[in-house]
Order: sequence, then C-alpha cells, then structure tokens
Amino acid sequence: MALGDNTLQAARGNSQRGRNFYMVQTTFDFATALSDKGSALAAGDVIPVIAVKKGMMVMNAGIEVDTASDGSTLTVDLGMIAAEDFVDGFDGTSAAGVVAQNPAAYSPRMAVADDNIDLKLVTLSGGAVTTGKMRIWAVIMDCNDEGDLTAQEVARDVA
Repeated sequence: MALGDNTLQAARGNSQRGRNFYMVQTTFDFATALSDKGSALAAGDVIPVIAVKKGMMVMNAGIEVDTASDGSTLTVDLGMIAAEDFVDGFDGTSAAGVVAQNPAAYSPRMAVADDNIDLKLVTLSGGAVTTGKMRIWAVIMDCNDEGDLTAQEVARDVA
C-alpha cells in the first residue's frame, strides 16, 4: 500500500444554495500510516489526509493532538501547495489536547484542481514513530459557479 491508502478522508459538506462554510475532520493514526507505507515513517514523508475537490476554498485547517506520538523528536506541517500552509513546525509529540496554531504567513487556499491537504513529517529522530493520533480538521467553502440561478424550462412546460 501507499501512504494515504487508509489515511485520506474525502471532504464532504452540504449542498444547499447559499454556499455555507462547512467543517470536515479525520483522525490521523500513525500506526495506520506505518502500515500503509510498509516501512518506518521518516522525515520528508508526505501523507494525504483530506481530499479537496476543484473549486473548493480551504479557509483554514488545523491539528489537535488526540494521543501523543511515541517519537522523541517529531515536527509536522499541514498544507496544500506548500506543506506548511496551515500548520508549520508543530511538535507532534505534544500532549493530548494541544492545538497547533497557524503560521504568520497563513492564508486560505483555493483548490484549482483536485488536491489534498497533506501532513508532512518534517523532522523525525530518536526512534521510530509507531503510535499516536491527531484530529485534523478543515473549514471549506464551495466556490464553484452556481450558474445563472434562473428557472430552467423543461419539456413538461411546453404546450
């Protein structure tokens, strides 16, 4: 299996007119990523966690530690274009309940093609990471064209 086979969550929201923001989330499990890869996780690994369709604006995304990882040194980034769009250099060994903060250069990102929000392992040393869980969330808005919103004529309307 490849990284992301079991960690990638589709971004789904509402379909009502008016295009409201919606939140999606997934729980990233280091043990699952390790199983997907089939070998030890390493610095530089990029793991897709949330799929984002073309035309969707990711307003923000973040990480909350659910269960601390067993790595002694582990920092992670979260993003789309560059892997640190939403989180940059977060300590992956933080205690449960710790929430990552946005970097100073944070800005929303438009998916100009189908894309993913990726978790990047930036540094990893002092032993293999085999356990730990993070809740990864994103606030997304559909910015695709709504059309002209006029009533459409159909065959039943023609006398």
